[in-house]
Amino acid sequence: MRLDNAGDVLLAGPAVRALAAGARQVVMLTGPNGGAAARLLPGVDRVLEWRAPWIDHDPPPLTRPHVDELLELIDKAEPDQAVIFTSFHQSALPPALLLRLAGVPRIAAISEDYPGSLLDVRHLVDETVDVPEPERMLDLARAAGFDLPRGDDGALAVRRPLPSVDRFTGPPGYVVVHPGASAPARMWPAELYARAVRGLVLDGVRVVVTGDPDEQALTARVAGAYGTDLGGVTTFPELASVLAGASVVVVGNTGPAHLAAAVGTPVVSLFSPVVPAARWAPYRVPVVLLGDQRAACRGSRARVCPVPGHPCLASVTAEEVVRTVLDLVEVAGPEAAGAAQGPAGVKEGVR
Repeated sequence: MRLDNAGDVLLAGPAVRALAAGARQVVMLTGPNGGAAARLLPGVDRVLEWRAPWIDHDPPPLTRPHVDELLELIDKAEPDQAVIFTSFHQSALPPALLLRLAGVPRIAAISEDYPGSLLDVRHLVDETVDVPEPERMLDLARAAGFDLPRGDDGALAVRRPLPSVDRFTGPPGYVVVHPGASAPARMWPAELYARAVRGLVLDGVRVVVTGDPDEQALTARVAGAYGTDLGGVTTFPELASVLAGASVVVVGNTGPAHLAAAVGTPVVSLFSPVVPAARWAPYRVPVVLLGDQRAACRGSRARVCPVPGHPCLASVTAEEVVRTVLDLVEVAGPEAAGAAQGPAGVKEGVR
């Protein structure tokens, strides 16, 4: 169970593969924003979706019919056990209570709070230490009695083969720019994205701009007359394929950053420090972080920037992004996926 967005679901991938290695079947329960990502995860046999009132940013009221909907989904799935994946700031106890009401006989989760009879496996972790989300979730899977199969390196991954996207992008080797994010606090200003796209194209780089259907105005503005605008055009598997064909992806801290990591593409990460990069930076691929990681918004988990002027990201120039992309393309070359800087492939920019 991972009830939040696509990026969070992708980060659960290694833990899910560990469960699949020791289970007859894996049914993944997600929120509606995570279902498409769950269907791309190796090891997932079936996906169920339910909007959790304590997770969703546009939460529905917790009503008896809404709870009954979840209980019916779980009853039909007939699980022998459940593993609840959460982030450090989320409680596993609301879903544990509902799973217990649905009759799930064995439930595992990380919980600092005393769970009483809600959990059979209560895993405790030191939340003062920033551990990458995939490792935190894999640690829970191990506590529940599961582990990765021999030869699985624990990186993020998606199902292969991915669909062909040549009709959208042309041959591989372009740079993807993804300007949107689910939280405004994590977005680099659109005018700077547009300036970076122009600069990259004038330097001889093909640029593809991606986005969700509700981001088409944004992607059109960012692509302008220079980039190829794919805003609202691709399905989630097609987006994965677009990212897989890129030399580098330029993106904030949002789902496509983790999708890029899952297909092995280096990332220039315009990372707002509202959450720790040590936990949520793209995992196990070459990454350059841009943005002031010591800004006043650090650790606030704000969805809207609490500091006037959005200085953590607005201070990054388009020229800096262009230079960083060109440097990363040159360093990564044809062996980009293995050219990580530092122990986790993360290198902080000059800011």
